[in-house]
Amino acid sequence: MLNRKIDRYNTDCLKYDAVEKVFGTRDIIPLWVADMDIPAPREVQKALIRRVRHPVYGYSLHNKCFFESIIKWLKRFDYSVEKEWITCTPGIVPAINIAVMALSEPGDEIIVQPPVYPPFFYAVTDQKRTLVTNPLREEEGRYRIDFDDLERKISVKTRMLILCNPHNPVGRVFSREELSRLGDICLKNNIVIVSDEIHADIVYAPFKHVPIASIDKKYSDITITCMAPSKTFNIAGFATSEIIISNEEIRKKFRHITETLHICNGNILGDAALIAAYKYGEKWLKELMRLLEHNIDFVISYAEANIPSLKIRRPESTFLLWLDCREWGMTQEALNRFFIQEAKMGLNDGSTFGECGTGFMRMNIGTCTCTLKKAMEQLRSAAEKRGLI
Repeated sequence: MLNRKIDRYNTDCLKYDAVEKVFGTRDIIPLWVADMDIPAPREVQKALIRRVRHPVYGYSLHNKCFFESIIKWLKRFDYSVEKEWITCTPGIVPAINIAVMALSEPGDEIIVQPPVYPPFFYAVTDQKRTLVTNPLREEEGRYRIDFDDLERKISVKTRMLILCNPHNPVGRVFSREELSRLGDICLKNNIVIVSDEIHADIVYAPFKHVPIASIDKKYSDITITCMAPSKTFNIAGFATSEIIISNEEIRKKFRHITETLHICNGNILGDAALIAAYKYGEKWLKELMRLLEHNIDFVISYAEANIPSLKIRRPESTFLLWLDCREWGMTQEALNRFFIQEAKMGLNDGSTFGECGTGFMRMNIGTCTCTLKKAMEQLRSAAEKRGLI
């Protein structure tokens, strides 16, 4: 049963054990870091126990089953991948940084599409590249790619676009038509696409995830696809991701960095978890999706009934909600204080996702419904005292 409360305190858990450092108090409900308070599939647990029982934990290789399980899992997206295309990295954020290092030079321009996952910005600026933003356009409560703005901002110095699909934090699943238009623009301008698709498996009907590299070989040839079982099966702590690059020249440049840094071998427990998740996790994933949809329904309906000034977009993907608090008229600093000190909720500051995230907060609903019920009751009470209802 996934919908049960699990105590994660004192397990060296970033989401819980770092709350006092991040929020200045332990007296909050942590709903920030994008992992779930949900037990991983039993088959994953069993695979890990089996491997741990062997008393030697030395250097390891990715075995045949590792690659086969990835290739088979990706067929669910009509995405045919060859073993040679796959490189392992200890997470997708490292992979994005590696791509920036491998395929651009200091001063080159790299495009990101805010409001978006904050490490995208740092992957550009920390590597001394020039950040160019192509903000998503908000239309009737739904975000879309602003293609006109994108084409205006491309220059001879533009080398790369970092795509987030499904999108974190706004929950969009970009359509085949949107992705094809984006791919054509990048092809025309010789721009490499780094596509973070870590939330690909958590997509709600009737939407369907389409890897941009799966649409046409011409897009695959300019794309680095970043995927992992970490969000889907709640195994992020094993730091194991699959990076798929069909273009041999791009792949060689990428692997040169991973090999130079000696980070391409992965780890024995991460491999065991990935194989078990992809081979046996389908039934568990269906149960997870039912719980996440239930939680989304609960939070949105509760807000509509009790805090109508709070607008919450129904996500097409992810276990993250993008809370629109702009009607409250608070500064971002005041909004953060309100959630921490009055509602006693630990959420992500929307402005960290880019300037267009000001007035928003990101909320993780990947937890038991009882925790969300308590959080929403606290939020309603705090909003009522403030006269926000």
